[in-house]
Amino acid sequence: MATTQPGNLFAEYTKLITQFKLPNVDVAAILESRRKDIEALVEANMTALAGVQQLGQKQVDIVRSSMTELQSLVTRLRSPGGESAAATGEGVQKALQKAFVDMQELADAAYRTQTDSIAVVTKRFAEHVEELKAMMQSKK
Repeated sequence: MATTQPGNLFAEYTKLITQFKLPNVDVAAILESRRKDIEALVEANMTALAGVQQLGQKQVDIVRSSMTELQSLVTRLRSPGGESAAATGEGVQKALQKAFVDMQELADAAYRTQTDSIAVVTKRFAEHVEELKAMMQSKK
């Protein structure tokens, strides 16, 4: 069984479609439309991947910052003449507030990534509808 490389996939598809001679069908227009579809999917995937990478990096930064803050708090508590209970409570409250802000930033980043990816696909879908309208009008 022969394997097809991902880079040659569209070339194989083109070769297959061009073998068929269908009356009143613009094969070149269909192929161009499919090429644009594939490009839009690649762009949407690249946008999503970049967003996931950004989200992952943000999570790493948050964990690193939280661990540093926790380590500092434990060190201050264990030192002779350490912080009072009120100061410790205030430190915990600040850490929780920062955690909530960080979670909101993560949610915002995920939302932006989804929105950007969906925008690419939606744009291509609208273009595809216009292409179909143009093909149908030219046949009349």
